[in-house]
Amino acid sequence: MQLSKQNLQESADKVYDVIVVGGGAGGLSAGIYLQRYLLSTLIIDKGKARSFWMQELHNYLGLPPDTHGRTLLKHGKDHYLSVGGDLLNAYVEEVIDEGDTFVVRVKIGRQNSMYAEFRTKYLIAASGIIDNLPFLDDMQNVYEYAGYNLHVCLICDGYEMVDKKVGVFGRNQRSLEVAFSLGWFTPHITLFTQDMFDVTPQFRQRLEDYGYKLVEEPIEKFVGENHQMTGVQLMDGSVVELEAGLISMGSQYHSGYLSNIDLQLQGENLVTDKMCRTSHPRIFAIGDLKVGLNQVVIAAADGALAATGIWQDIRREKGVKPPLDKTDSPLSLVN
Repeated sequence: MQLSKQNLQESADKVYDVIVVGGGAGGLSAGIYLQRYLLSTLIIDKGKARSFWMQELHNYLGLPPDTHGRTLLKHGKDHYLSVGGDLLNAYVEEVIDEGDTFVVRVKIGRQNSMYAEFRTKYLIAASGIIDNLPFLDDMQNVYEYAGYNLHVCLICDGYEMVDKKVGVFGRNQRSLEVAFSLGWFTPHITLFTQDMFDVTPQFRQRLEDYGYKLVEEPIEKFVGENHQMTGVQLMDGSVVELEAGLISMGSQYHSGYLSNIDLQLQGENLVTDKMCRTSHPRIFAIGDLKVGLNQVVIAAADGALAATGIWQDIRREKGVKPPLDKTDSPLSLVN
């Protein structure tokens, strides 16, 4: 059921088997599996899944390569609701561990907001990340091309940049290291520091050895048309011609709601076992929040693993359904 401000009370009074924070591919996959395992599930989605911004999903098995990320999410939500799951558009502010249950505190609505609490036995953190984009005075100029031929994922889109003139945009020297992996796909690489940081003489020498260019002047804007970026205009008015771009500026991790729970981390990623269980036995992490490869298809697989791990826990605790009474047996009715 799609929840709203008007019909929250019944759900607020119950204890869910699982609350999933995040309605991206991973969270929806987990919700579908959980519901099919006959478990009660609430997905709380803030509406900013990383895949929502993907213009085309090229690597997802079985989908046409021009499938929009929003299409995948719509089908996933429709599927989840069709198997009886609850869905709430809201922002999770805090999770409190009560022992046997968690309290999940949420904010509903950006204007005239209201607040609510939900309880659950298990929690799946599927809230993901959002990629940082180059910061310009006119951010709409960046949005014009981001997700089209201004890419944020080499694993996803390296194939789209084969033998093209590609600009790499980083936030520090370490982030520009991606250029050497990009070199598998194309030798025509220009790196941009936007005058935000310096690079070492050793790094400059590596770029020279590979034949890559380094541009350190600030960027004024991206140029192009119809969402296809064709170059970068620098502050001095000059234009560097490009056919594609790769942004390597890090990400924002949406996991602050777990900050008061002691979980094992590797950098900003949550460490999990093979079933996506974190260091807390009743908290699972899937998709981009966990250590691993940031891919939509892997997030969906993570959702299946986490849901199955939780079902195995609950099944061991509750056991199977009791046998039919002999008087209810189909055989007794026949006799």
